[in-house]
Amino acid sequence: MREIVARGGRAAIVDRDADKARALAEELGDAAVAFEADVTDEGSVAAAVDGAVEAFGELRFVLGCAGIGWAEKTVGKQGAANLQPFETVIRVNLIGMYNVLRLGAAAMNENDPDERGERGCVVMTASIAAWDGQIGQTAYSASKGGVAALTLPAARDLAGRGIRVNTIAPGLFDTPLLAALPEDQREALGKGIPFPPRLGNPREFAVLACHIAENQMLNGETIRLDGALRMPPR
Repeated sequence: MREIVARGGRAAIVDRDADKARALAEELGDAAVAFEADVTDEGSVAAAVDGAVEAFGELRFVLGCAGIGWAEKTVGKQGAANLQPFETVIRVNLIGMYNVLRLGAAAMNENDPDERGERGCVVMTASIAAWDGQIGQTAYSASKGGVAALTLPAARDLAGRGIRVNTIAPGLFDTPLLAALPEDQREALGKGIPFPPRLGNPREFAVLACHIAENQMLNGETIRLDGALRMPPR
């Protein structure tokens, strides 16, 4: 969101944590508004989309980043893996992403096309785990693989409406999740990346998302953003 505003755009920040969303919106000033929503809840996402359109007059770009993880082997010491966590991860990471995609695209469909004939662009977030899933990542990898597989047919569905759909599949990034690890572990993870041998910076993700929004020929693609990392089995 900071990158969008820095480039002269306006941003609707949507998060389950309303306080965090409001804090970022306040930091960004008049160019941003905040909404509370759960991606798995149709009503709250629809309300956030409607709120963004009301605030800015239209919705031209949607970036979906919501996701959770779960680590469990298919069969462990206690027997078969629990089904409920698998279902929850799929519901948030895949069904929730589709919920954002469909409602965001429906709002974009109401836009007048710009001079290039485009009404909007959606960027979803997958993970390199879609291809390089590690031991214990069956739920997470399946959910992110589903997002990657969703990308091309969604782009084809929406092409006639002038709406593009792409996905970014990041590798190891310096996110709050990894920030909880000891510094030596964080450094070790970064050194395992071929080049650059460090964790990804969230701004690098943001810059790519903005480039996708600006580059009309990017459509139906899932782009790995991982420094050539290929994850080992564990």
